[in-house]
Amino acid sequence: MARPSQYPLELRRRAVRMVAEVRPEYDTEWAAMKAVAQKLGIGTTETLRKWVRQDQIDAGARAGTTSEESAELKRLKKENAELKRANDILKAAASFFAAELDRPHTRS
Repeated sequence: MARPSQYPLELRRRAVRMVAEVRPEYDTEWAAMKAVAQKLGIGTTETLRKWVRQDQIDAGARAGTTSEESAELKRLKKENAELKRANDILKAAASFFAAELDRPHTRS
């Protein structure tokens, strides 16, 4: 299981908004991200870059898998794994009971 983010969702949203707001003041988007990351105490600029890119994907401005699609895919993978485990248990039970039926029984 993935560890929870050390940054609250509101901080992430605020940081992404700030990058968009201060972008015209800097030569490059990276410079704007670096300044915002330092102001907000975000560990690395790369972390903020990933948030900005994901926001662009979620907004439809960039190609990729949206956060909603990622969450749905994760849920489906978990459900698939549970169903496979249940199927394995049922197969084992079926073979056990089939073996019981094939055994000759003596009546007392």
